[in-house]
Order: sequence, then C-alpha cells, then structure tokens
Amino acid sequence: MNKSLLRIILLLVLIAGITTVIIYRDQLDAAVLESWINEAGILGPLVFMFIYIIGTVFFLPGSVLTLAGGALFGPVYGTFYNLTGATIGAAISFLIARYMLSDYVEKKTGGRMKQLKDGVEKEGWRFIAFVRLVPLFPFNLLNYALGLTRIKFSHYVIASYICMLPGGLAYTYFGYIGKEAATGGEGLIQKGLMALALVAVIIFIPRFISALRQGPMLDVDSLKQKLDNHEDILVLDVRTAEDFIGEQGHISNAMNIAVEELPSRMDELIDRTEKPIAIVCRTDRRSAKAAQILAKNGFSDVHVVRQGMTDWNKKGYPTG
Repeated sequence: MNKSLLRIILLLVLIAGITTVIIYRDQLDAAVLESWINEAGILGPLVFMFIYIIGTVFFLPGSVLTLAGGALFGPVYGTFYNLTGATIGAAISFLIARYMLSDYVEKKTGGRMKQLKDGVEKEGWRFIAFVRLVPLFPFNLLNYALGLTRIKFSHYVIASYICMLPGGLAYTYFGYIGKEAATGGEGLIQKGLMALALVAVIIFIPRFISALRQGPMLDVDSLKQKLDNHEDILVLDVRTAEDFIGEQGHISNAMNIAVEELPSRMDELIDRTEKPIAIVCRTDRRSAKAAQILAKNGFSDVHVVRQGMTDWNKKGYPTG
C-alpha cells in the first residue's frame, strides 16, 4: 500500500472518529464511564485509559475524561490513569502527524503554525514544557501540531507527561471532590481548601513561566548601543498612536502597537517570537503589561526598557 493511499485511509478514519465523538460526546458522562469500568472488573483502569487514548486522538475534550478519572479512581490513581492515557493518546496523535501529514503541512506552514515550529526547533523540549504548562493551543490540536515539528519523540513524550502533571492533578482532584460532595463524603472543608490551593497553583504557574521567559530590563543606554551596533532588535512602542507622535516623540524605526491592541495584532509580530524585542512606553508601566502579554503568547526574548521615552529624552537621544 503506497503512502498516499494510506494517508487517505487514515484521514477518513480520523474524520469518522471525530464525527462520531461530536455526535455521541453528550452521551459520554461519568455514569456511563462508571458502568463500563465496573463491568470490566480488574481491567477497569485499562479500559478507562483506552477510552482516554481514543478520546485524545479523536478530539474528545480531555477535561471531561480527566474529571471522570478523578471521580472514578480518586486523586492519586486517577491522576496516574489520566496522565498515562492522555500522554499515550498525545503520542499517537504526534506520530500520525509526523509520518502521515508532515509533507503536506510543511508546504502550508504559516501564522501560528510557523510560530510553533520555530519555537520548538529552537528550544526543543523546553518549548514543549512551556506550551504544556501555559496552554496557548487546544490540547488535542497541539498534539498533532507538534508532530509536524522536528522535536525528538522521546523529548516530546517525557516533557508532556511531566509538564501536564500540575493541570492533570488539579482537574483530577476537582473530579474527585465533586463526587465526594455529591455522595456526602467526609472532610469536605479540608478537601475544598485543597482544591482552592490547586487553583492558586494553576493560576500561578503560567505567570511564573511567563516571568521566566521575559529577559532582563534594558536601560536606554544599552538600547541605544544595540541600535547603534545594528543588532537585530525590534523596538516596540506600546503607547497610543497619539502619544507615539506626541511631544515625547519616538525612537526611529520603532513599531507602534498600543498595549490595548496587542492581543488582536499578535500576528504582526509572528516573525519575532524567538528574536529580541525591546518594549518602550512613557515610563515602563505599560511596557511591563505588554511584556506579560507577549510572554504568555510564546515570545521568548522580551525586554522592558526602563523609564522608556522619559529617560530616552532625558539623555538627549534623537527621536523621530
């Protein structure tokens, strides 16, 4: 069987599987899963992981299965079964994309897909860790997208398993505590406090990772030296258009995107995801906010210019 025919068959199977999941996913709830697991007896965990694997490949929302895993198996075993099923499913999706779709997608690469490929090929497993800890892309789609990159399969699997642990543990615990609340389990106050602690961790992790991906602040002298040396650094002025051409002026060749517009204009910076960006505003308050936005969207070399245009003008440097 030639590769083209096999690719067509695989695509048809994927379409059929995804369509089936869309049609029947409302019928797949914790009660149905519990019935199947009970009927399977000692093979229940294997049945559950198999369902999770199939669900991951065919785009069933992972949160549904993760919550169910917590309700059915508790926080410890549930986390293990959830992570194992999700990782194996993600690995299968990765391999399908790598060996069946990569040639076609390579010709069509652009936009966010190009950002993903460039990020992975520069940072390797560290980028996998980042996108697992800070979910920039839908989980099921991300598994296929990463298969189109050159990341090593072993790095992908190991980094995915480890870095999905915090989120997997949190969602599994929510499923567990939900069942405990419904059945009148003991110690609900303590378990509720634990759930709140996990929520805090999930909220904190993306901020922590984003902070790590921000480079050190630049003073205006250092920025001026880099520009004079013709280094490849983009000056991003995040003031409003009115301020950009106002009394303070702006740095020559700076790009102006107001911080409020930054989320909707991210594609204009797509070729800078792994290249240095110096963020400038009147001082550095808006710059710090802009740096957080860029870091959360995968930009890895972002620097806030300390005291921005105020210090630039104080030093007497030229403006546009």
